Amino acid sequence: MVVFRQEMVEERMGCCWSQTKDQFDNLEKHTQWGIEFVERYTKFVKERSEIELSYAKQIRNLSKKYQPKKNSKEEEENNKYSACRAFLSTLNELNDCAGQHEVIAENLTSQIISELTRYIQELKAERKSHFHDGRKAQQHIENSWKQLESSKRRFERDCKEADRAQQYFEKMDSDINVTKADVEKRCSHKARQQAQARHQMAADSKTEYASYLQKFNQEQNDHYHTLIPHIFQKIQEMEEKRIERMGESMKTFAEVDRQVLPIVGKCLDGMTKAAESIEPKHDSSQVVESYKSGFEPPGDVEFEDYSQAMKRTASECSLSNSRAEGKPDKPTGKSKGKLWPFMKKSKLSLKLGAGSEDFSHLPPEQRRKKLQAKVDDINKDLEKEMDKKDAILKMKDVYVKNPHMGDPGSVDPRLAETGQNIEKLQLEAQKFQGWLAEVEGKMPVKSEPPQRQSVLYETQSSVPSSNNCAQDRESSPDGSYTEEQSSEAQIKVPNAEYDDEFDDEETLPTIGTCKAIYPFEGNNEGTISVMEGELLYVIEEDKGDGWTRVRRNEEEEGYVPTSYVDVFLDTNGKGAMTYI
Repeated sequence: MVVFRQEMVEERMGCCWSQTKDQFDNLEKHTQWGIEFVERYTKFVKERSEIELSYAKQIRNLSKKYQPKKNSKEEEENNKYSACRAFLSTLNELNDCAGQHEVIAENLTSQIISELTRYIQELKAERKSHFHDGRKAQQHIENSWKQLESSKRRFERDCKEADRAQQYFEKMDSDINVTKADVEKRCSHKARQQAQARHQMAADSKTEYASYLQKFNQEQNDHYHTLIPHIFQKIQEMEEKRIERMGESMKTFAEVDRQVLPIVGKCLDGMTKAAESIEPKHDSSQVVESYKSGFEPPGDVEFEDYSQAMKRTASECSLSNSRAEGKPDKPTGKSKGKLWPFMKKSKLSLKLGAGSEDFSHLPPEQRRKKLQAKVDDINKDLEKEMDKKDAILKMKDVYVKNPHMGDPGSVDPRLAETGQNIEKLQLEAQKFQGWLAEVEGKMPVKSEPPQRQSVLYETQSSVPSSNNCAQDRESSPDGSYTEEQSSEAQIKVPNAEYDDEFDDEETLPTIGTCKAIYPFEGNNEGTISVMEGELLYVIEEDKGDGWTRVRRNEEEEGYVPTSYVDVFLDTNGKGAMTYI
């Protein structure tokens, strides 16, 4: 009966162990997959963070690439226009957006990647502990089962030996054919004792077996109803915690982006606001303000009657009847104009963009702006030097009152240097202020278009030719003015050196004609005065500096503003070109 029950127990235990072992194997595979899944998700977030950093870097480089250079003239000029300021604001807002992508990468790293990396290590350790406990419990129940099996086999063996000893005793005791010698050798008493000993061993084995069986049943009950369920429960909680942690990480993944959306939205609002701040009319007015020349526009063009023949005039600078009819003098051969050496010098300075100190190479309005800016810069430097001087004087006063703090004479060199700088800046300021006052006083005032003066041609012919060549105050070709000491400093007859140089030059050929659309005084060296409606020969067209070189007769030629004349080129198939 006992043996039969034990066989049933053995069969049931073999089945349970097989199932438990299978469950542990399955759980081990599943939990390992769970850890690998967390590692895979961590790698995904890490790559996303790297993408954010790379994108932020590219955005920053793009913004930096199109940023204007700091403290540059280009930046100063561009800041005048609302469109440029709006673009600069857009670049700054874009740079802020790049910063938000860096924040995303930083938060992903700190809130997800670092946390999951640490959690994976904890998860691996916890998983190892649970499966270690499970394997240990399984090993213990297996060892207990082996002990039970061993006691059972020993009990079975002792029972069989007791049976054999009992059978032998009974045989010896009942056999009548046994000889006396056999009886003496194998007495029944000894056989009985041996049989009893075997029965006692069998009884002890039975007791031991029963004890092991009871112990095993208790351990088996604990194993399947307490230990293993507890371990499985811990593994299940570990898995649920892992899944919950994954859900929290995925939620954080979305919240990291959501947190920066308001700031990104503000950046986009800033871009929109910058775009809405663009003022086309203001920008166009800035262009007008920057490039207006200050010249008055020419008057209406009169009708030219080409039915009358044009005749040369005999005089050089006065206006004759033939010039009034509209025919320019045609030069012949070489000429020795007195103004040529000075005209060459003036033209050279214009072509090289000499950028003279008084900015006389610029149109009146541009010259006024440059002079005003120069005066402002000098005043700022002068103010700095004055403040520096005041500081040095205060230091010297402190030294005088407290000799132990320093020698008052030690600051005298610095004080003298500062005084020289102040004096130099004051002279510079006076010089540029004089030029500024001069150009502001000489700039043409806007008025009605000049009236035609063709009827004055005859009355103007009595003006001496010297008045057309030099004045007490000479103006630059662009209408600006420079001081001259006296009429003695005006243009005189060139010396032999200039004569020799001039004799070696060929007279420039005419390339067309031009008609003055309003009068130009031409008081500066290198220029020539013209009357409204006067016809002249063009010997050098405008090279982009705003001046055209013309010739009246063999000895009179110079530069006039291109905007003051209508130019008609008759060479190289250029046809007629009008400069306004």
